[in-house]
Amino acid sequence: MEFTARAIADYLKGEIEGDPDVKVNAFAKIEEGKPGTLSFLANPKYGKYLYETDASIVIVNKSQPVSGRVKATLVKVDDAYRSFAVLLELYNAGVPEKTGREAPVSVSPSAQLGEGIFIGAFSCIAEHACIGNHVKIHQQVYIGENVKIGDRTVLYPGVKVYRDCVIGSDCVLHSGAVIGADGFGFAPAAGSDFKKIPQTGNVVMEDKVEIGANTCIDRATIGSTILRRGVKLDNLIQVGHNVEIGENTVIASQSGISGSSKIGANCMIAGQVGLAGHIAIAEGTKIGAQSGLNASIKEPGRTIMGSPAFDYTGYLKSSVIFRKLPELAKKIDELSKKNDA
Repeated sequence: MEFTARAIADYLKGEIEGDPDVKVNAFAKIEEGKPGTLSFLANPKYGKYLYETDASIVIVNKSQPVSGRVKATLVKVDDAYRSFAVLLELYNAGVPEKTGREAPVSVSPSAQLGEGIFIGAFSCIAEHACIGNHVKIHQQVYIGENVKIGDRTVLYPGVKVYRDCVIGSDCVLHSGAVIGADGFGFAPAAGSDFKKIPQTGNVVMEDKVEIGANTCIDRATIGSTILRRGVKLDNLIQVGHNVEIGENTVIASQSGISGSSKIGANCMIAGQVGLAGHIAIAEGTKIGAQSGLNASIKEPGRTIMGSPAFDYTGYLKSSVIFRKLPELAKKIDELSKKNDA
């Protein structure tokens, strides 16, 4: 499909600077732009590429300064990143949807299947599962007993959903995600042995949740592990049993949430963050990469960092001192020797 700069600007309600009739038929990163491609600039770190790119059209913020010659036609919008995402969604909407069944598949006679669904080869849908309309179940997916899946949800190859779990509408589960495996529950027994505590609960995932590849969400010991509406989890995340994650919270790769922790709405958690069990994180909290939390955050909207984590500005000030510790220790030794003399 080809689009002109004029058509793109009209769709995004943007302003054109350059040739309104130039056409594009593909997307490209701004540093790799070629004639006929569409790119965007939202991060100031990539500002130099605006003057170097060969892309035919670049979407930029209206606030973007232009101080040199630009070969591309610019489409100026309020939010370049969001506008580019809108165009990508439009492009994806043009990709034909798969329907029907590939072979072989295993579907229990007691399973309820909605209209317009797709089931990929080697997938298994177990007893009394209930699948909504227009759900896409790609190859080698396992859906356990009594699982419920809402409309338009997509399960990519290799997803496993254990028994009794509930997944909402418009969710996306990427390859290798495991929903509802046993939580890590063991009690010390006689000697050095451990007795497994049965995990009798489930996982409840509300609408518009996205789960990254190879992310694991454990079922609750009793009750439910809950992901509220709009939660987005990156790849390689561990969510323990009985955790609750609030609406529209986002968590980046390799983070781990220990059992029974509660995370509020609209939080942003960076990569490799670790949360101890049975703590609560207030809504709107931002946690920097590689932070470790072993106590609750009660005040909403804080930005914290470190291990153990504390206030972000305090952490930055402390990090300056950390780097100078050898020098400071040397000065203290010198002063101590002078005093002894």
